[in-house]
Amino acid sequence: MSATATSAPADRTTTGTGPAPAAPGGAPTTGSGPGGARALLRRRRGALIGAGTALLLLLGAVLLGGGSWPAHLAVDLSGPLDRTSDWIIDNRDGHPLFLYFLGHVSNAVVVSVRAVYLLLLALGWAGVTAAAGLVAWRLAGVRLALLSVAAFAACGLLGMWVPTMQTLALMVVAVLASVLLGVLLGLAAGLSDRMDRVLRPVLDTMQVLPAFAYLLPVVLVFGIGVPAAVLATVVYAAPPMARLTALGLRGADAGVMEAAASLGATARQRLLTARLPLARKELLLGVNQSIMMALGMAVIASVIGAGGLGDRVYQALGSVDVGAALAAGVPIVLLAVVLDRVTAAAGSRLGSAPARPAAAGRVLALASAALVAAIAVAGHLADRLGWPTAWTVEIAGPVNRAVDWMTAHLYSGVPVVGGTADWAAHFTTGVLNPLRSGLQWLPWWSVLLAVGALALLIGTWRTAVTAVAAMAAIGVLGVWGPALDTLSQVLAAVTVTLLLGFALGAAAARSARLDRALRPVLDVFQTMPQFVYLIPVVALFGVGRAPAVAAAVVYALPAVVRITAQGLREVDPGAVESARSLGATGRQQLLQVQLPLARPALLLAVNQGVVLVLAVVVIGGLVGGGALGYDAVFGLAQGDLATGLVAGAAIVCLGLVLDRVTQPTQRRTRTGKGA
Repeated sequence: MSATATSAPADRTTTGTGPAPAAPGGAPTTGSGPGGARALLRRRRGALIGAGTALLLLLGAVLLGGGSWPAHLAVDLSGPLDRTSDWIIDNRDGHPLFLYFLGHVSNAVVVSVRAVYLLLLALGWAGVTAAAGLVAWRLAGVRLALLSVAAFAACGLLGMWVPTMQTLALMVVAVLASVLLGVLLGLAAGLSDRMDRVLRPVLDTMQVLPAFAYLLPVVLVFGIGVPAAVLATVVYAAPPMARLTALGLRGADAGVMEAAASLGATARQRLLTARLPLARKELLLGVNQSIMMALGMAVIASVIGAGGLGDRVYQALGSVDVGAALAAGVPIVLLAVVLDRVTAAAGSRLGSAPARPAAAGRVLALASAALVAAIAVAGHLADRLGWPTAWTVEIAGPVNRAVDWMTAHLYSGVPVVGGTADWAAHFTTGVLNPLRSGLQWLPWWSVLLAVGALALLIGTWRTAVTAVAAMAAIGVLGVWGPALDTLSQVLAAVTVTLLLGFALGAAAARSARLDRALRPVLDVFQTMPQFVYLIPVVALFGVGRAPAVAAAVVYALPAVVRITAQGLREVDPGAVESARSLGATGRQQLLQVQLPLARPALLLAVNQGVVLVLAVVVIGGLVGGGALGYDAVFGLAQGDLATGLVAGAAIVCLGLVLDRVTQPTQRRTRTGKGA
């Protein structure tokens, strides 16, 4: 899914100057300029941090010894959380908070989703398909209009028309609510420095919280069903809209704002006539990101009764029916691709000259609405509102037969290379088990020290304090062992993702043909919701931690490839040409010029890979991933607030730790200028 645009918190920016270009065949030149001085300062700072860390390790070994997190430093929250859960369950039907506020919210959600769903059914399959094509044509052009029509037709052909309409109805309500909430929060953060400082850590936390962790609290309050699914989706999808709204408002051209103020415009007039119009691109990008995240969450929310396509995938996943899961997964991917492409194309068209006068545009809009209404009426008269059953294609049977063949021929016993089950077993015993054992063998204080050193090396002392505090909170919550198990899976998946992503990204940046070949594949993978990735890996690798890691790698790989390729393409052509003129080979140009100069993009790729991998490793609890993911799934399935909420809080802390130790923070000198 397209999540790269909003993943870096607003207060953290990548350092804009990488190491100086290297001479062919030699070490990078430091020189005497600002870049060389910064590189020298970084090396000295790293050496100082390394020496201090080594000294503290020695002192810790003498004074604290080894072992896991001490039991006397952990806090048992099961009692208070169980009492809270019991109070909510006992008062859900009688307390004024539920009767006069949360109850009305739940009813409004149910009524809204049902109204949209009934409207879609009233339009009929022909009306909905025509409306999708016309909206895409008006916003993005003929090509995407044809894509939209083909996508909705494919949903019907696969026999998934009704579940698609259920998912679409939930999506419409959730996206409208998340965009409204995001715009309000973005306005507050964009117009007030104080609100920006207050909201920033909240949005940071929501940014790194995996989707699965949102489900248990809303289920406890609203129960299983559509209200909980919609509200979890809104909370998950609102942060990118808030961030991009604030970014657009704060990035408004100062000259335009000054001119508006000099003309006597009030603050409200400046907002409506200057700030918001200047932030149109960021606002539409926020809508795009909210749509994609809402679709992903709407699928995951099938676990708590959202229904629709996600429910079909979840049921098929439970019975390992890959054919049925694929039949429901393909419409999800098609919806994601259409929504992503149409909103992105509409955003890219902003600011360009309109193709037709405004009056002609209004006439076309009215004509389009009349055409859709006429098609819907014709469907009513012909009693053809539902997708004709004769026009469906059964793919579950052939897909399951293909899966059975792969299981019989590829799962195990393949000569020389072994089968996919053998690969999963070797990866588990050779990588995951030693990594988990090694992390759990480390003394608890050495883990905190390593986290602080890494965060300080790449950021500031505030970054280090935040990372260490988040890691310590995991121990206090009493889930130190499961958290390190999850961390081992994340580290293994991130390593594989970065190796593949950097290699593919570098190759795509240097070959236009490979870039064109990879683009549609990455588009599909990037728009596919997280839940869908579990289907093929279960079929190929069975259940366990290795399938969870494989799904995480496939999910995070597109973002890493795209960011790497983009960063390498944006390297100063003059530096590359200089290296070439000095006789550098293509390999030397890549290793000694392009990669050092693309360091900010590469660090962003690492950060994105870590955040995306964590999201799927947690969901991997559904397929035997264990650790914190299993605790979150168990708590959700059993309604165990203590287990699920503690696991969710630990996931948040682990996400904050990984985010802080992989995302550089701009350092400032005493004069306030960037270092």
